[in-house]
Amino acid sequence: MILLQIDSSITGPNSVSRTLTAAIVERLREINSGLEIVRRDLAAAAPDHATPANFPSAHPISAAAGDAAEFAPGRAASDAILDEFLAADIVVIGAPMYNFTIPSQLKAWIDRILVPGKTFAYGPEGLKGLAAGKRVIIAISRGNLYGPGQPVASFEHLETYLRSVFAFIGVSDPQIIVAEGVSLGPDARQAALDKALEQTAALEAA
Repeated sequence: MILLQIDSSITGPNSVSRTLTAAIVERLREINSGLEIVRRDLAAAAPDHATPANFPSAHPISAAAGDAAEFAPGRAASDAILDEFLAADIVVIGAPMYNFTIPSQLKAWIDRILVPGKTFAYGPEGLKGLAAGKRVIIAISRGNLYGPGQPVASFEHLETYLRSVFAFIGVSDPQIIVAEGVSLGPDARQAALDKALEQTAALEAA
């Protein structure tokens, strides 16, 4: 079984989402024997913003742009991201909220995995997600409080976006672990982290 760990926080050792993804991966390693871990740090090696020259080879936009030799490195890098995702049984994603939504590095990664014929398709019955067999766990960190009933709940475009992305490709119920209010002071940060780590410790085997 392969677990793909995706981190996107730019704050390194101070990152709450990285603390959570590390805890999630360790928990799953403990309860799933023989788990193979593949890691991709999007802050350390960010994918380029998507263009017709560097979309995955299987994407219709790539076919329309042609196969000039200078496109090969960008397409190979995108193909590697897509293949890595397709091979994974479990995907653990660290997603901090930046300016009410996901980091641009994570958006660039998502642009590589939403590929017709690979992760979704349209047919006579409409949309079909092709990644339905994957388990997706998303560790979210938010500086303020954006949950239901909060004054700025309508500003939340991270969890809602990621739920939509994965529902689109067939993962209708990703597991979400949230630490929020982490910028409201040291006590609030620790309380949010402790609560999220309790959820992490309760994760069950795949």
